Amino acid sequence: MPLAKDLLHPSLEDEKRTHKKKRLVQSPNSYFMDVKCPGCYKITTVFSHAQTVVLCVGCSTVLCQPTGGKARLTEGNLRAQRRTCPPVCATLHVDLYIHVKAFRNAQIHCVDINYFC
Repeated sequence: MPLAKDLLHPSLEDEKRTHKKKRLVQSPNSYFMDVKCPGCYKITTVFSHAQTVVLCVGCSTVLCQPTGGKARLTEGNLRAQRRTCPPVCATLHVDLYIHVKAFRNAQIHCVDINYFC
């Protein structure tokens, strides 16, 4: 009797819905983003779940406000880049986890992206 859903190859929607520790490969929900100030156009790195008010270094304007979960960007700010591993890297981790199963404490480095996942 076949299973109703494939446990080895879950869809991206299923992986997003599951808890961060109950995924096939554990990955955080948080990320760092580069936010461009609308006044002085300086770029500041902001954590997605920041718990304090983040101010611009150049002109001291408020870049984001904390909420219960993710920080809310103020209007007019531009998010330049979201700095996490792309889905290609995540599928690479899944394949390595299934086939190798021995990288528990090792950090895997994405060579072409220059981020530790």
